[in-house]
Amino acid sequence: MPGRFQRILKHLWFDESHARRAIPPAMAQRLRQRVAASEQHHSGQIRICVEASLPLHALWRDNTSISHLTHARAVALFGELRVWDTEANNGVLIYLLLAEHAIELVADRGLNRHVPAAEWQAVTQRMGGAFREGRFEDGLTQALEEVSALLVQYFPLAPGQARHNELPDVPIVR
Repeated sequence: MPGRFQRILKHLWFDESHARRAIPPAMAQRLRQRVAASEQHHSGQIRICVEASLPLHALWRDNTSISHLTHARAVALFGELRVWDTEANNGVLIYLLLAEHAIELVADRGLNRHVPAAEWQAVTQRMGGAFREGRFEDGLTQALEEVSALLVQYFPLAPGQARHNELPDVPIVR
């Protein structure tokens, strides 16, 4: 019980202001531009979501590790943000949970069919190095570039193919 109580207090302490300091509006705009530029080269959709903390209802589960809670939250956001609903099933969510210094990449089945879990873990580990040093923009840009490279490899736009933006490019910061 003390562990859960401490976790809840930590998540109550982390609020949207923490997320806004980590990802200020100017940085969010640069990330939006990078997502838009990336999506000019492939048919995938990339969303970035940075949350300061988990909702309280997510923290109340018994015997659930923070890695499971973070993964469950990322999967829930993957659905809530409709990343799963792209025409080619090739959407990717880059999720960062500040209170726990946790990172999740959730990719739809179209892309996961080509990319092994070990490759996603390697991208996450590289992002983690930048985040531990407080270089959020560098870490998110690196992840965006690596995800984009995978989408270009497996879902490139054909010459002359029209690009349809199915999801907003702006990062979610809350």
